Amino acid sequence: MGRAEGGPRGFAARAGGWSARHRWAAVGIWVLFVVVSVLAGGATGTEELGNGQLRGETTQADRIVDEAGIVEPAGETVLVQAEDDTLTSQDAAFRSAVDAVVTAVRQTGEVTAVVSPYDSGSISRDGRSALVAFDMKGDPETAPDRVGTVLEAVAEVQEEHAGTLRIEEIGSASMNKTFDDAFADDFTQAEYSAVPVALGILLIAFGALVAALLPVVLAITAIMATMGLMGVVSQIQPMSDTANSMMLLVGLAVGVDYCLFYLRREREERAAGRDARTAILVAAATSGRAVVVSGVTVCVAMAGMLFTGIGEFQSMGLASLMVVAVAMVGSVTVLPALLSLLGERVEKGRVPFLARLRKGAGGRGGESRFWTAVLGGVLRRPLLSLAVAGGALVAVALPALGMKTQNLTLDQEFGDSLPIVATYERINEAFPGGADPAQVVVRAGDIDAQPVQEAIAAFREQAVSSGASEGPVEVVTDAGKDIAFISVPLVGGSDQERAEKSLLLLRDEVRPATLGAVDGVEAPITGQVAGSLDFNEQLTDAAPPVFAFVVVFAFVLMLLSFRSLAVAVTSILLNLLSVGAAYGILTAVFQHGWGASLVGAEGVGAIIAWLPLFLFVILFGLSMDYHVFVVSRIREGRMQGRTTREAITHGVVTTAGVVTSAAVIMVAVFAIFGTLSMQSMKQMGVGLAVAVLIDATVIRAVLLPAVMALLGEANWYLPAWLRWLPDLSHEAPGAPAAAEEARGEEPAPARI
Repeated sequence: MGRAEGGPRGFAARAGGWSARHRWAAVGIWVLFVVVSVLAGGATGTEELGNGQLRGETTQADRIVDEAGIVEPAGETVLVQAEDDTLTSQDAAFRSAVDAVVTAVRQTGEVTAVVSPYDSGSISRDGRSALVAFDMKGDPETAPDRVGTVLEAVAEVQEEHAGTLRIEEIGSASMNKTFDDAFADDFTQAEYSAVPVALGILLIAFGALVAALLPVVLAITAIMATMGLMGVVSQIQPMSDTANSMMLLVGLAVGVDYCLFYLRREREERAAGRDARTAILVAAATSGRAVVVSGVTVCVAMAGMLFTGIGEFQSMGLASLMVVAVAMVGSVTVLPALLSLLGERVEKGRVPFLARLRKGAGGRGGESRFWTAVLGGVLRRPLLSLAVAGGALVAVALPALGMKTQNLTLDQEFGDSLPIVATYERINEAFPGGADPAQVVVRAGDIDAQPVQEAIAAFREQAVSSGASEGPVEVVTDAGKDIAFISVPLVGGSDQERAEKSLLLLRDEVRPATLGAVDGVEAPITGQVAGSLDFNEQLTDAAPPVFAFVVVFAFVLMLLSFRSLAVAVTSILLNLLSVGAAYGILTAVFQHGWGASLVGAEGVGAIIAWLPLFLFVILFGLSMDYHVFVVSRIREGRMQGRTTREAITHGVVTTAGVVTSAAVIMVAVFAIFGTLSMQSMKQMGVGLAVAVLIDATVIRAVLLPAVMALLGEANWYLPAWLRWLPDLSHEAPGAPAAAEEARGEEPAPARI
């Protein structure tokens, strides 16, 4: 059957051939693209993702507030708490401290609506704790930038009463400032660490500075271009800080890996005696094609996040998709031009010790002998290898059956690493549920109507009598907008599971019996606990279509790329097993705390809500890097006349060095995120690092060859009724076609 854009005449080979012949033009176009992208992003700015991205009651409450034109201020609270039992709120010293706090925050000029606990009744049952409440002036979105002055004023009052009273501030502005500062510090650390780590690993892999720098430089330029493009795209789909971080993480990992695949194949062909131009063309037709296939798979997998309907996921998906696409295009266009320009100079900056080490290991990264020994055992006993390795991964995946997801509370996210966490816990202990109360947004045709007021009063009473809250349940009414806000401290406080039960009690029993009995009244219940619950429910609804989209597309792409039903099916099953094992390890470590100290973490009882779906999408895409690369070499060996087992040995052993180097880079970059202070980032970093490690070792070096050895010739089976499908496979590299391409001539149409 005639080839449709496959083999040496595919996109990667065409791009590589053109780039090698028009070297300066290719480099110039890439530099221009990066510069224009950066300038465009700077000109448009970046639209930040706001609230209201969820369905359910959380969004309903936001909509009511927005339609009423109400701007809810950033609320802050100062805890005044006696250090021991000798002092209570009735003592003069305690009252004096409260008055000092009220005066200090007012004098900053940044606050309004300051309320003393002696006026609001916000005094704990034991009398040892009191809360001074106030709102930040101005736009609540910018309040975190302005709250520093207030925090300093409160800190001065604390110094004056050190040893007798704790005086600590917490609220939406101060927590967001703390979170933003910690987030920025974490990712500054990650950014400064990731590039040197990747460069060091590449230096070991290549033994030459120039060769090691090429993938890093291309990855960094791809990230720069994507940052600019994100600004433009954010005008349609706003972006979040998390999306920026994901883009950096994914961009560095895949950008370096794609260049590594290409560069290693080009060097291998030159070592085999091909001239420089032919080596580039062979690398383009083989590794370049593998880069395109895996890159397209990753992009489409990331596109699956667009089906969630959640702004955070949509921004992460778009950012990751763009950086992968840019890195993929750069790898198959500008990299051949740079290799052609550099020629032998790509070996400049050789490190003598590393060069000797690589030469002694056969020039393949020092892994061939090890993987040859492992592979020999696998191929001698493929069924046993499949049973042992597969059984082990299934066992590792089992804890995932009990995975619990939620948005992490402040204490879960930061543990003991930040002082504000201790404040959060002390308020929850003294005022159960007070740190994260539920808020009922009540809208009626006439909020002052007697039936509405009676329903609000009944709700307040039953919220406590039902056991959902210990009070105080506070009501603030805006008669001009016909809206009332009911603040309900939930029983359970920082214990998310208990707090969710209290919330559901309010939603399912208390509200229907009170506010729900009055016609024309809307009363959605929102807040931190409600937001987490609604987010989880939306993710649960979104997961099946996302999973189906990614799996089906990956299957079709593998089928077209290898024209084999067996390869397509085993690709999906092995990837699912890899993802399942990663889920199991995440659940064991971060939910149950098994071995958490080994990765500097702690069991927090749950997995951050967005992570399982994100991990599935990104791992399903990234695992194709190795799978396509290895299976392509196995197929090449088979097409060159080797038996299936010989082809398996050829494919795995010849790719061992590059797959190992690529995996080490990805694991190292992802592991950096596992060292950050935020538990959500630790979970993401550990999950990605473990999954890539499993994928590049157990999956590619044991399970894949074991399955292919057992299938034998069935590996290459394509039913007759599917042979009409387009042929996107590639030929084994041949000198005639490559030589014609190198001279700029049209090779004869290839057939298989």
